Amino acid sequence: MEILKKTLNENDPELFNIIKNEKLRQKRGLELIASENFTSLSVLQTLGSCLHNKYSEGYPGQRYYGGNEYIDEVERLCQQRALETYGLDSDKWGVNVQPYSGSPANLAVYTGVVEPHGRIMGLDLPDGGHLTHGYYTEKKKISATAMFFESLPYKVNPETGLIDYDQLSTLAGLFKPKLIIAGISCYPRDLDYKRFREIADQNNSFLMADMAHVSGLVAAKLAPNPFEYCDIVTTTTHKTLRGPRAGIIFYRKDDLESKINQAVFPGLQGGPHNHAIAGIATALKQAQSPEFKEYQQQVKLNAKTLAKELADRGYSIVTGGTDNHIVWVNLRPAKLDGSRAERVLEEISIACNKNTVPGDTKPLNPGGIRLGTPALTTRGLKECDFQKVAEFIHRGCQLALDINSRSGPTLKDFKNKLAEDPEFQQRIKDLKKEVESFAEQFSLPGFDEF
Repeated sequence: MEILKKTLNENDPELFNIIKNEKLRQKRGLELIASENFTSLSVLQTLGSCLHNKYSEGYPGQRYYGGNEYIDEVERLCQQRALETYGLDSDKWGVNVQPYSGSPANLAVYTGVVEPHGRIMGLDLPDGGHLTHGYYTEKKKISATAMFFESLPYKVNPETGLIDYDQLSTLAGLFKPKLIIAGISCYPRDLDYKRFREIADQNNSFLMADMAHVSGLVAAKLAPNPFEYCDIVTTTTHKTLRGPRAGIIFYRKDDLESKINQAVFPGLQGGPHNHAIAGIATALKQAQSPEFKEYQQQVKLNAKTLAKELADRGYSIVTGGTDNHIVWVNLRPAKLDGSRAERVLEEISIACNKNTVPGDTKPLNPGGIRLGTPALTTRGLKECDFQKVAEFIHRGCQLALDINSRSGPTLKDFKNKLAEDPEFQQRIKDLKKEVESFAEQFSLPGFDEF
């Protein structure tokens, strides 16, 4: 059985080299995707541990397989730390740490609480919401949430980019949803959970917060606390919380515990990913440290700096700024769109994502980009560094405008011009070299060999 003893490099050098190249890309580039972060060495160690080998359908003390005494200890420790991190009373709040990620966590809530074809309301995707909050178009139900449940989105004010709570109140009064979702995927402002609670109470609705993007800020007490007003709170664990790719569901115990737990297992999942649960546990321990709060403070400072620097260069920042880690840029006033900007920025080793902006009707042709500061803040960048990052973004966007002015009208024309024009290829090469030289000054957490 020599094959079992070989390292990845020895056993599969082709795959090893791909992973090595990804490690180099991360080190040499500027990761500005708001939903990404660089997790710690201890989290990565749990993900590669023997916990991966164990099957453990069920819950602690009620498994369908033997040999789970230590797995039970891991899951109970993770549950305890989850409640401690957010200051929750275990007599009032329960937590399920088995969801594989945030989307399965949300679907489990809807399955357990709303039931098939029940009514939900979430922020519309073009306005900063998430697919799992019920997105659909005039022609097609895009998200499984919209397929299996009846969804009515609420919107932001197209002028200010802020959630229109008055419109939400009016729509909820007509629609009478079973569940209202207070959550975002691209929205740079704090949510008014108290107002959400008032609207939910007026319509006898459950209130769920999806704090996936801001869970680290909430843990550090640097964002509004959804637990004060909500019945259910879901989150991923890999964004601002800086843990593994997984999900958590918090719920008020009164009448929700069995509904939520049975929806997760056996309703939607089989055996939990025990190595990921251990990763959540150690990430939550880190989240209780003074160092973590300092990190989250820097995340916010960096986001404010990035927003200001881009605004000073003439870019339209949706809502005029940010309260969290997200900077939402509307490129349409600059005569550019998200797809073209994203492509050029990627070519110069800046990773972000194209994103709809208020007023967009075609998500595949969005008018802006979404930027986030958690990953680069983990690498040690401060406000002065983000001034340089903003300048790189600006130069990339200006290059995209130049390419667009000399290409045909379609995105395909733009990409062809970018790929084939020697002048633009040289400009890309020169700017990429500057970006990578800057990025390599900052370290990455994790394993050195990858």
